[in-house]
Amino acid sequence: MKNKIKLQHFIPVLMAFFVMSFADLVGTGVDELKQSSETPRYILQLIPFVAFIWFFILSVPVGIWQDKIGKKKALNFGILITAIGLFVPLLGNTLPVILLAFSLLGIGNTIIQVSANPLLMDIVPADKGSSYMSFSQFLKSIGSMIGPFVAAVLGPKIAIMVGDTSGVGTWRYGLYLFGFIAFLSWAWLAYAKVEESKPEGERASLASCFKLLSNNFVLMMVVGIFLVVGIDVAMNSNIGNFLEQKIGIDAEAAKYGKSMYFFAKMIGTFVGAILLTKFAPRKFLIGSSILATVALTALAFTSNEITAWVIIFVVSLGVSNIFPLIFSIAVGKMPDRANEISGLMMMAISGGAIIPFIVGWAMDSWLPGGIFVLVACGVYLLFIGFISKAK
Repeated sequence: MKNKIKLQHFIPVLMAFFVMSFADLVGTGVDELKQSSETPRYILQLIPFVAFIWFFILSVPVGIWQDKIGKKKALNFGILITAIGLFVPLLGNTLPVILLAFSLLGIGNTIIQVSANPLLMDIVPADKGSSYMSFSQFLKSIGSMIGPFVAAVLGPKIAIMVGDTSGVGTWRYGLYLFGFIAFLSWAWLAYAKVEESKPEGERASLASCFKLLSNNFVLMMVVGIFLVVGIDVAMNSNIGNFLEQKIGIDAEAAKYGKSMYFFAKMIGTFVGAILLTKFAPRKFLIGSSILATVALTALAFTSNEITAWVIIFVVSLGVSNIFPLIFSIAVGKMPDRANEISGLMMMAISGGAIIPFIVGWAMDSWLPGGIFVLVACGVYLLFIGFISKAK
């Protein structure tokens, strides 16, 4: 850890968190294909599934791989894969093409998440890790918030500018814009000479990674990441359906439920970055979990449009800092196992592939039921906040 930040190192690493946000376009992909096809919505949940299942498959191997080649090289490779994935929709606006695109985004995003978080912890002051982690999530939230706007509004305008007047699948032009930004980020980081810590002692292995799960504290925190990412992605990919069917909001307006969610997340992570310079991470985790759980419970019962929008905003405020809090608490307790913990926690991001399916299925049976699935996730997060100090 460093006592002083070097901006020429900090900014290109921070830019990777903006590129990280591009995977959150899964919700936009679901909404746009829903409009242009008769594919059932639960089948369209394959889009977030193929994006986030890679965290389960690749995270631990990537953690071991980056232990050998270095965090910066691994991070840059992940950015490049993401950039390539964003241009795959040039092949068409069909479900198979979009699934391939988001699979590549998921692979790239897995590598970015495994590498960017511990690399950031390497280059920021040791006592400000939680604060800078929240600030990095603030930048990610900006990308997540503007993603639906870029795809739905700028995408069609870019299509017209380049002569595509078909009006079919023009949202994909927003992906190409993000792809160009990803290539710029890749080139910038490749040029930067980032100083990173080197692993000492025995190299990480599959055995050493999974052996850590026998530590109750590590296991508890990994499950926490699984659930908080599940809440995030389920809100992203299902909130439009909830607003449309339960509240009666117009389908076009309901699509922007995710923008409201990510707007609040942007505010929450920015405020969290400031507050975490003064408050203990564990207490902040407890407060955030209480806020999210209470708001999710209220969302299950509301039938008023304005109230629903306000509650979505509050849910996001509560959830916004939980991921960086859990990550920084875990790595802070076991800094010598940072690569292995990072791999395990990024593997847990596969919650974004599993929880939305459960929520979507529950909503098909009983609309508020999907929200109660998320309430249960919130209760667990509150639980780990209370017992993490003892562990």
